[in-house]
Amino acid sequence: MKNTTFMAAVITGALLITACGPAATGVSASSTLPAETKSVVTESPVATEPAATEVSPTVANTPEATATSEVSVPVTGETTVKATLSDTYGPILVNGDGFALYAYNKDTQNGDTSACTNEECTSEWTALTTEGAPVAGAGAILKLLGTITRQDGTTQVTYNGWPLYLYNGDKAAGSTNGRGLEGEWFLVAPSGSVIPE
Repeated sequence: MKNTTFMAAVITGALLITACGPAATGVSASSTLPAETKSVVTESPVATEPAATEVSPTVANTPEATATSEVSVPVTGETTVKATLSDTYGPILVNGDGFALYAYNKDTQNGDTSACTNEECTSEWTALTTEGAPVAGAGAILKLLGTITRQDGTTQVTYNGWPLYLYNGDKAAGSTNGRGLEGEWFLVAPSGSVIPE
């Protein structure tokens, strides 16, 4: 009977040890974890570089983009000479804003200077100047366009050798109030002749 009781106690103890697991025997739980579990718990996350934070050269720094930017920058200062139809005088030259252009008979055709330089003249007549090669608009002939350098260093546009001017008395596009004034100022035809010749 004693042996039976002893055997029952041994079996019960074994069952208790099995049921309670390693903690009941005083063994550390961490030392009995499978290697895979320990690596998951202790391994730090791998650092990754997000694509959005990568610094890459911008398009503007590439030679091709720089060239394009330079090309796309508008050139300023070019003056346009074009033709329009006057109800009274037929086709005449005007500037890019439609204001009539005039020739001065005291100028020398194909000369290299302007005769309108004193204050009395320049207060009424403004030289048509440009900061680049003049542009031939609709109806104007490119090969007839040219330039001279004025006394003040500005570049005046010429047409068929005649320096061109704007009249300050023309307050609206299409006006021709300066034509024939003092017998010295004439409109210019797209052909390059003055009106009247």
